Amino acid sequence: MAAADLTAIVKTLADPTRRAVLERIAREGEVAATRLVAGSKVSQPAVSQHLRALRDAGLVTERRDGRHILYRAAPEGLDPLIDWIGHYRSFWRERFDRLEKLLKE
Repeated sequence: MAAADLTAIVKTLADPTRRAVLERIAREGEVAATRLVAGSKVSQPAVSQHLRALRDAGLVTERRDGRHILYRAAPEGLDPLIDWIGHYRSFWRERFDRLEKLLKE
């Protein structure tokens, strides 16, 4: 796992509007940018910036269909974050198990 990938993902997901765009894409399957703009209070340029950030972080893919660009969630883009959380999950679980044992003594 590259630290740069993890950092890009965390920075990208830190923005609540960007998370909402990603959640909407994931929920709808494949969606055109124009439809994302129509269903929100965010301007077209802002939606485009959010989509670019999501794409650059590997969280969405795009496909051209004529003049439209369709976006689809890329779940594998979350793998570095999931791996990092998994590492610390076992780390903390081990620490809590030790603490529990110590408290019982």
